[in-house]
Amino acid sequence: MRYTVAELAQALGVPALGNADLCITRVAEPAHAGPEDLAIAMKPEYAETLSKGQAKVALLWSGADWQALGLEAAICLDRPRFGMSTISAMVDPGQGYEAGIHPSAIIDPSAELADDVSVGPFTVIGARAKIGAGTVIASHVTIARDVTIGEGSLIHPGVRIYTDVHIGSRAILHGNVVIGGDGFSFVTPEESGVERARSSLGDQGEIKSQAWARIHSLGGVEIGDDVEIGANSTVDRGTVRATRVGSGTKIDNLVQIGHNVVVGQDCLLCAQAAVAGSSKIGRNTVIAGQAGVADNLVIGENVVIGAASAVLSNVPSGRAMLGYPAVKMDTHIESYKGLRRLPRLLKEFAELKKSVTKIGSTD
Repeated sequence: MRYTVAELAQALGVPALGNADLCITRVAEPAHAGPEDLAIAMKPEYAETLSKGQAKVALLWSGADWQALGLEAAICLDRPRFGMSTISAMVDPGQGYEAGIHPSAIIDPSAELADDVSVGPFTVIGARAKIGAGTVIASHVTIARDVTIGEGSLIHPGVRIYTDVHIGSRAILHGNVVIGGDGFSFVTPEESGVERARSSLGDQGEIKSQAWARIHSLGGVEIGDDVEIGANSTVDRGTVRATRVGSGTKIDNLVQIGHNVVVGQDCLLCAQAAVAGSSKIGRNTVIAGQAGVADNLVIGENVVIGAASAVLSNVPSGRAMLGYPAVKMDTHIESYKGLRRLPRLLKEFAELKKSVTKIGSTD
């Protein structure tokens, strides 16, 4: 795609500075930008490398002296990173998926595909599935019976959607996402060592070997509108009721959502995060990379859970958590500072102990 600086600025709702007729075809980092690239220099430190490239126009912060940077034009924003959302959408060439239905696709006669749905090679769509208008389904996708997908969605290669999954409009599912797999639910005929250890905080009592019996997952999955799920992530189906993911939530790669979980609207779940069965996550909550939420917990709204944290108890709304086990972020930081001081304190204690011993030996 080719845009003038004026067209980009108009899309962002700000004035174009300098030569508004300059054309750009893509975005690039400042040091590698060519004469038809929009250099992304959102902070002064990024702009320092503009001279290494050939950019004539850049995306800058508000108040930037773009002329002093040797540019012919500029677009300045209070939040240039937010502006990237609009610009990246405009210049994105897409994945190049072909329109129409590929002859190798297998579509059950009872499935309902709305207008302009595209289906790629070797994709299978099951009985009574309903696919909304303008949805693009890439190659090697499996969509089971009774699945619904809203309009304008994008399903990338290798996605597996099990039966009784309902996905809203404008969803984006990246490669090898699995939606609706069975929950991890197993039980023993008698109380297990795991149950005893949990109730007693460690004592398993008499250990008896028992086989695990499978609890089948009878619920489905319900996903709202404008949800994006990254590559190789999974959302398990509920045991009886559906697992739910609220509208506007964005899920990164390699994320696990357990059975019966309810994720609120506009949440962010970052790479390798995991939410165990039956926990509830309030809206606008952020779970950072490699963080875990134990089962049957309630996490409030607008919560921030720091990277690699382990949440083992309920969290009230508006709280920032960090650590293992996760505690208030400021508490964790103070504890960590104390831990770092321990070697010095132990050394001082040893020296003090020697001094006291010497004093005692002279009496």
